[in-house]
Amino acid sequence: MTIELGMLVPHTPRMCHEDKAPDFLRELVQGMHEVASVIETVKPDALLLVSCHWMSSFHHFVDATPEHKGVLTAFECPELISDVPYYHPGDEELASQLVEAGQNAGLPVVKVNDPTYVWDYGTVVPLRYLLPKGNIPVIDLSVCWAANLEETYLWGQQIGKVLRESNKRVVFASSGALSHNLIRGPHFMPTLAEQALDNQFLEYLHQNDLSSAWKMLPQYARAAGVESGGRHLALLLGVLEGSYQSQYYGYGQSSGSANVVMTFKPQ
Repeated sequence: MTIELGMLVPHTPRMCHEDKAPDFLRELVQGMHEVASVIETVKPDALLLVSCHWMSSFHHFVDATPEHKGVLTAFECPELISDVPYYHPGDEELASQLVEAGQNAGLPVVKVNDPTYVWDYGTVVPLRYLLPKGNIPVIDLSVCWAANLEETYLWGQQIGKVLRESNKRVVFASSGALSHNLIRGPHFMPTLAEQALDNQFLEYLHQNDLSSAWKMLPQYARAAGVESGGRHLALLLGVLEGSYQSQYYGYGQSSGSANVVMTFKPQ
C-alpha cells in the first residue's frame, strides 16, 4: 500500500491569504494546518491533486511538468487572488505512468509537460497550506466535463492501481466543495436541505462505507449542485478503493457552498 493518505480539501478564494481569511473560515484554516502536519509525518514522495478549477473539455489531463513555477491571478476573482507566486517540483516519471495506465484502460488521458502552463486557484490555494515548504513533488489532475461520473470513477481506479503498485509513498488530494449552489454573500451557508445531503454523504465517508457514498453520488450531485458535478469526488472514491479510517477537521461555508477538510488513512 503506497497511498499513504487521501484528502478532501477546500480552495475557497478567501482562504488564499490566511491573514485576510474571514472568521467563518477559521475552522477550515485550522484544519488545513493540522492536515499539513499529518503530511509532514507521512513524508510522501509525491502529492497528487485533482482540482475542480482545471476544467478540461474532452480529455483527462495529467500535469507531468518537472517544475511547476508561476504567478497566479485568478480570472474569476482577481480582487481576492492576484500576483500570487508558487513553486513546486513535479514528478514526470509517476505522471507518465498514470497517463499510460489511463490510456491502456481506453480512457482519453493526455500528458501535459509545459512550463508556461499556469495553475488554477483550486490547485494553488490548498497547496499554500498543505505543502508550505514547496519541497514535495506535485502532479496536478483535471476534471473532464465530457466524462460522466462512471468514467471519472474508472479513471480514479486506474490511478489508485498505479499508486498501489508504485514504490513511492503518495498522498492524494481532492480539491473541491460539496454542495455548491453559489449565491452572493460569502458568509451564507448552504440551505438546510443541502446541508442534510452533505451530512449524509460525509457520514458514509466517516463510516468507511465508500460503496454507499458512490451509490449516493449521482443524485446527490444533481440535488445539491456539487462542485464539478461531483467528478472530484468520483475520482477520490475510485482512488480510495479499500478500507480507510477517516478524520474530520471541519465544515464551513463560502457563498452558499459547503467546504470540508477530511483525511482518509489506510487501515
